[in-house]
Amino acid sequence: MKTQVKTVIASAILSASLGLPMTANAMSSAEPEQPSGFTETKHPIMLVQGILAFDSIAGVDYWYGIADKLESEGSTVYTAHINAVNSSVARGEQLIAELENIMASQPDVEKFNLIAHSQGGLTSRYVMSVRPDLVASVTTLGSPHQGAPIADVLNNVFPEDTFLGGSFEVVSTAVGTLIDMLSGDASGSDVRALTAEFTTNGIASFNASYPAGLPTSECGEGPASVSLNGHDISLYSWAGTDTVTNVTDPLDYLFGTTGLLFSTENSDGITGRCSSHFGQVIRDDYTMNHGDLINQVLGLHTLFDTDPLSLYRSHANRLKVAGL
Repeated sequence: MKTQVKTVIASAILSASLGLPMTANAMSSAEPEQPSGFTETKHPIMLVQGILAFDSIAGVDYWYGIADKLESEGSTVYTAHINAVNSSVARGEQLIAELENIMASQPDVEKFNLIAHSQGGLTSRYVMSVRPDLVASVTTLGSPHQGAPIADVLNNVFPEDTFLGGSFEVVSTAVGTLIDMLSGDASGSDVRALTAEFTTNGIASFNASYPAGLPTSECGEGPASVSLNGHDISLYSWAGTDTVTNVTDPLDYLFGTTGLLFSTENSDGITGRCSSHFGQVIRDDYTMNHGDLINQVLGLHTLFDTDPLSLYRSHANRLKVAGL
């Protein structure tokens, strides 16, 4: 782009010195480049965060560089404003209100493509189940649809109605409230509702209430689409199965530790490979951990597999081709 501008300036100076008009080609080349349209979906994309959700804090986005990448090639992208620490049902109600508000202010918006990370996948499943009229597609990334071992550990180590449990709730609530405040979101932390949801019993209850899109066989693939109350919704998922992918990334040490809780399957440090399955499984074994799936921290990821940004770019085009 800088080279084009220099060329135009040089052309203008030469034309002026010779008394010649500036050519149309030179003038047009000075105009800003237009989006290619590669990611221009029919319906806007709503990015739905996972646990400790925020949109942007201190200039760092939860979805690091992802919205900018998609918008640069034609997408309309929103980022959800939901509680950092709460149940998927509570967060889902917040998301429904936000989708309705956007539609009220943007009459041309009919539905949304929900792209969700971690707990955001369950939040989106709730939304599509109770308000399918708002949703064109749901894509989940590393979402623990069959629960997460860390939730059982936390509930066992910090049991409810004990000193340790109370301390855990106080600290976690404070962290969630701080994140909500820094991100400009309404406070409403409930850490016990969050951890209980992802325990073995909690996830079984959630899945019984909102089963749409889940595989019907162990570690199988879910349906590519569902019809809920007459509304067709396309379903996708992808996931990673590595915990340490870049030694300069501080999150690798966290996920390298939590990944030890998985004894029988590969995981991204929070979600097991089979637990991530939902709808059409695009791929479930990227060299990515739970943070890499959202291009964190600050874009650090393995140099030997797909760049996370390219996954979102390709998927937006997939949604475009599907008429979504």
